[in-house]
Formats: sequence, C-alpha cells, structure tokens
Amino acid sequence: MRFSSLLSTASAVALASIAAADADAEKPSDVINITQETFEAVVNSEPLILVEYFAPWCGHCKALAPHYEEAATILKEKDIKLSKVDCVDQAELCQAHGIQGYPTLKVFRRGEATDYTGPRKADGIVSYLIKQSLPAVSQVTAANLTEFQHADKIVAVAYVTSTSDAPATEFGAAAEKHREDYLFGITTDPEAIAAAGVSAPAIVVYRSFDEPVSEYPYPISSVTANDLGTWLEELAIPTIGEVNGDTYSVYVASGRPLAYLFVDPNDEKSQEYIEALKPVASKYRSKLNFVWIDATKFGDHAKALNLAEPKWPSFVIQDLRLQLKYPYDQSKEVEPAAVSTMVTDYLDGKLQPKLKSQPIPESQDESVFVLVGEQFDEVAFDESKDVFIEFYATWCGHCKRLKPIWDSLGDHFAEVKDRVVIAKMEAQENDLPPSVPFRIGGFPTLKFKPARSRDFIDYDGDRSLESLIAFVEERAKNDLTPKVKVPEDEAQATFAKPSEAHDEL
Repeated sequence: MRFSSLLSTASAVALASIAAADADAEKPSDVINITQETFEAVVNSEPLILVEYFAPWCGHCKALAPHYEEAATILKEKDIKLSKVDCVDQAELCQAHGIQGYPTLKVFRRGEATDYTGPRKADGIVSYLIKQSLPAVSQVTAANLTEFQHADKIVAVAYVTSTSDAPATEFGAAAEKHREDYLFGITTDPEAIAAAGVSAPAIVVYRSFDEPVSEYPYPISSVTANDLGTWLEELAIPTIGEVNGDTYSVYVASGRPLAYLFVDPNDEKSQEYIEALKPVASKYRSKLNFVWIDATKFGDHAKALNLAEPKWPSFVIQDLRLQLKYPYDQSKEVEPAAVSTMVTDYLDGKLQPKLKSQPIPESQDESVFVLVGEQFDEVAFDESKDVFIEFYATWCGHCKRLKPIWDSLGDHFAEVKDRVVIAKMEAQENDLPPSVPFRIGGFPTLKFKPARSRDFIDYDGDRSLESLIAFVEERAKNDLTPKVKVPEDEAQATFAKPSEAHDEL
C-alpha cells in the first residue's frame, strides 16, 4: 500500500540518528558516487533516484551531507537510491546537466529529471521520496484505516460509495497536484466509513498538530481540485508553527503577513512563551500567520526585521508583500494581551512600520548621491528632477564591479545634477518607505524615475557606461544640456557702460 512505507519513518529516522552517532567514521556510505562514465548505467534504469550535485568546498553541501547519508540508509530498505556527483571532479558532467549552484538536487525517473523541491533534513527527504515512489492515492480499508490516518503529518481521506462518483475524480486530481506535500487515501469500504464516523461522500483531513480531525465544510458534490488544494494549504499551516529553511516557503506562499515570536530554545520557558501566544494566534489566523523561530540560529534575521537587541522572547510583524517591519517594543515584556492589541492596530492600519536607515550624510561631496532610507521620499520623489538609483549590497560582487561605472555615470552628469540625480542606496541597511510601490529582490537593482512623475522604470539593459548614459538621455524629461559658463571678465565687459566717444555713421 502507498502509506505503509511511511508508517515507521519517524522511528526509523530517530534510530538512524542514534546509530549514526555511534557508527565508525569509516562506515561504508549508502550514497552512490556517480561519474560521467557510470551516470547512465546507474540513473537511467531506476524508476526513482535522487542525485545531488555538490562541491567539496561548499558549506551548504557539508551541512546537507549527514542528513543525505541518513536518508540514504533508511531509503535503502525501500529500494530507493540516493546518489551524488562531485562537480569539481566531474565538471563536464555537471556542466552538461546545467548545474549552476551547490548543492543542486534532482529527481530522476528512468533518466528523466525534475527538480527536487523537498526539505533537506533526513526525515523530510525520506517522506518526500516515499511519496514520490507511490501512487498519488492509496486504497484504504477498515483494516488499515487507523494506521493510515496517522501515517504522515497531513493525511486526506475521501470516503465515497463509488470511485466513479463525486468527489473521487477531483480528489484524485488534487492528489496528483499535491502528492509531494500530503498523503491521500480513498475508501469505499462501508466498515471504514462507519469507523470514521462520517456519512459518504466526505473528505476528512487528519493532522499530527492542532485540531487532529477536520472534515471538508463546504458542499462536497461541487468540490474541485483547486478547492481542495486551497483548503489543504490552509490546514497545513499550524496555529503557531516553527519557521525555518524548510517551512518558510509554505508561509510565503500563503501571502499573509508573518507574526514572529523569537525564542531561545535553550530557555526552559521557551515552550511556555509559545503556548501563551496560541490563543492570540488562533484569533487572528485568518489574517496573519503566527510562527516561532529559533533566535540563536536566526539572530541575523531578527536584525533584518529591525529588532535592535538580542533579547528573547521578542515579537515582530512582517508584511511580506511590502517588506515592512513592525517590531514590538523590546523594552517591554511580551504579553499576549499587548500582542493582541498590537495585531489589531496593525490590521486597522494604525501601526507605523519601523524603517531602518543609515544616518543622513553630512555632505554630498561625490557626483553620486548617497541616498538613505530617511531621505528617500524627499530625494526620489522630487518631481523637478530625473532620478536614477542603484540599489546595492556591500557584499555583492556584481555591485562591486558596477561601482566604477556608476561613479563615471555620476561624473558624466555632474554638470546637470540640479536636474538629474545619479544615486545609490545600500538596500540592506536602508528600508524603503511604504510610499514606494516596489521592493528589492536582488542586487544590483537599477530604477529610474523621470521628472514630473512618481513612477519608476526598471533598467534591465547592458551595464556599460555608454548604455547607461544613453538610457538616461532617452528617458530624462529635463534638458540635460549643461549651462554655458561665461568667464567673469567677459561678463563684466559685456555689461559695462558703452564709451561716450564713438564715431557716427
């Protein structure tokens, strides 16, 4: 059956972890090493195999390695293979497969590749690949119903009198679409339906967190695969769950603001803090996603959310769409009642975001204007000027290569800087205000705002000086002709009184 392989996953992962701790360092690996010569022989014959493309020097690859080994050992018993390719040693093979970063993981079925989109911890890899190896929908009977209901974190079961009747077809379509995310089962067994305590047709979701049993609450006869997908996505988000590298994408996909509770897991009261906020999280769960986050691992993220001090617990709301941050006053204790009031004010539009900004420079001595968050509206939305801004990050290699060109662009227009501003802003040290209709997703990002307008234009062209100059000259609304400077002595001669002695015509 589809689900039977999942039943002992959690215990198998736990046992494998204990065994790995005691195992000899030289224990043979269950991960298959692949070279250009062996790739087709190893991969093309497998109905399902995971391939990791890695580099020995890569830090993320090193972090993945023990989890990958652990998953390989567990999945070996299921006859699912894990393999790896050293892209330093096998550069031609990796280049042929279009590998551009490490680690890259791909799922192969009889030689056909798709991107691996699952977690990178052992239990997540195991769960993901077992779901990939089995039918999208498992057959459930009274004999295995209880086991199936607890076989994964989220299990959906359709109870129907016939697989040809609604909602079986749409349920199957939803299962095909979401097979990587959830476990699906269907039953026509009258004993199973009776044991579940439902009236067919019905769809029920069983969860290992929050409310354990949820029946589809809308008319079942008209349900669609999209309806089921949306409902499952809602149920997949805990009232207040942990956010990390594996779960962040789930929260982003929901489109809702994130309400973070930063806690130190080593603090014996950390679980108490989380439980205290659950009623608040439950009250607002249709509007915000409440999460807790490991402050010791993600301290830099706390800084990025404008939490000034490493003080835990701390609370902050983030508008993911506008990238605005609303930190709770760190001088006060995090109290559920105060958090509830803060959330209400946020939803009512009464809460002002905290904007990060570098100090306003005391002087602007260079041809490129140094722009900071506090000054953004004043400079960028000056309707009398054309404004061209580079949003950069100090660590960004592409930004470092652009710097001398951008400086030269500033020099080129220095004589008309009363009409055109060439500016730069360190985007990781300065937040954009709510008035700005865009957010920065990569570096460098170049944006141009014409004079007498508040609309920004993306620059996606070549980053040569010539191309940048041509773009400004084409898009600028102001006259970019430098004013002619008349020498002082010549000006005096021009405006001097004419001599009274002159010849008559």
